[in-house]
Amino acid sequence: MSRFYGTKYKTMDRHVLLRDVDVPDIREYDVYVAHGGYAAWKKALTTMKPDEVINVVKDSGLRGRGGAGFPAGVKWSFIPKDIFPKYVVVNGDESEAGTFKDHQIIDGNPHQLIEGVALCAYAVQANTSYIYLRGEFYEPAQTLQRAIDEAYAHGMLGKNVLGSGFDLDVHIHLGAGAYICGEETALLSSLEGQLGQPRLRPPFPAVQGLYAKPTVINNVETLANVPPIVLHGAQWYRQYGTEKSPGTKVFCVSGRVNKPGNYELPLGKYTIRELIEMAGGTIDGRPVKGVLPAGSSAPILPAPLLDTKLDYESIQAAGSILGSASFVILDDTVDIVWAARKMVRFFKHESCGKCTPCREGTYWALKLYDKILSGHGTLADVDMIGEVAGQMAGKCFCLLGEFATSPMQSTLKHFRAEYEAFIANHQGGKMNGYADELIREGVIAGPEGVIAHH
Repeated sequence: MSRFYGTKYKTMDRHVLLRDVDVPDIREYDVYVAHGGYAAWKKALTTMKPDEVINVVKDSGLRGRGGAGFPAGVKWSFIPKDIFPKYVVVNGDESEAGTFKDHQIIDGNPHQLIEGVALCAYAVQANTSYIYLRGEFYEPAQTLQRAIDEAYAHGMLGKNVLGSGFDLDVHIHLGAGAYICGEETALLSSLEGQLGQPRLRPPFPAVQGLYAKPTVINNVETLANVPPIVLHGAQWYRQYGTEKSPGTKVFCVSGRVNKPGNYELPLGKYTIRELIEMAGGTIDGRPVKGVLPAGSSAPILPAPLLDTKLDYESIQAAGSILGSASFVILDDTVDIVWAARKMVRFFKHESCGKCTPCREGTYWALKLYDKILSGHGTLADVDMIGEVAGQMAGKCFCLLGEFATSPMQSTLKHFRAEYEAFIANHQGGKMNGYADELIREGVIAGPEGVIAHH
């Protein structure tokens, strides 16, 4: 996994989150401690009350890095003080297409995550934490478990931590690998051993979360920010980023670029165009056609918007969402209809099936895309895709269902001419450049190119 620390863009002297780039072997306990590790944890336990920890995180303006961008300290303050037990649950499912930042933090700097978990638990007075990872993260989970064992061995976790009277146990839970389990209430259901499907809210997890008890759910990257904030203070953290988007953010860059990888940058300082340049530019220097700022769930931004700043507010003003900041770059060699179909297929496959708009909408939308890609599409089918997306938008049980409308609505908004050109150039059911892919998926029958009825 490549990591940016280039020369043209000297963005940070030291990384806040991707410290494994600066400090070799920081995943090891002794190395982590030698570079200031667990100092924030000791500071909190010996000199700060729980509310003071919440307040410094509030003052820092840290926003959740899992997608929603909700202020972390405010979220912690919703936890009732008089109900026990309480839980801290870490969302490490990282199932959004194109997102791999949490993976690097877990694998490269696990103790910073553990310290962030501990600080959060102390702040809300929870004595148990679960770190939820998808089953495919087996090797990072092994790394994380070794780090947890080291933390126990050195008295940073367990009973009466550092003689403070505070107890904390941290467990890893491996899920089966489902996109929906990135949604916090579906994650809780999965953690409880139930089917991973979202729950109706309210009540919110802060009031009735895991086992119907008050629960904080934060993303891996969010909690990895907490130790330096507690150690150095809110104003130190606010030296990075903007007033409304403080701090640094890990941007995952993939797609048609020369150097895909994770790039930690201050929010709001650079543009999408500069991020692409940091990632080595596009392959063969091809023009950018569009960018997905948060993987498949984000509305696509066309090339004229490449000078949009990289922060929550600017991306939203441009018509998309920053989300987990998993930037997928599409150049002019990428067929938009094909790309939209790939994303719709992903959502159809990952729909948990709980609500009709998502379950049925993704099913019918994929049928329309398959019809177009197999050479039987009409302009009426293009209109129908827009209608299906319109019937889903605002009606799904959870946001993950709503995300399925993004590839349909945003590509139609910005690239409808490509849909029309595709239909004009691929009429008659004749085999086209996508035939092999469609045959593999069972959409059409080969090798004579007979179109399957579907």
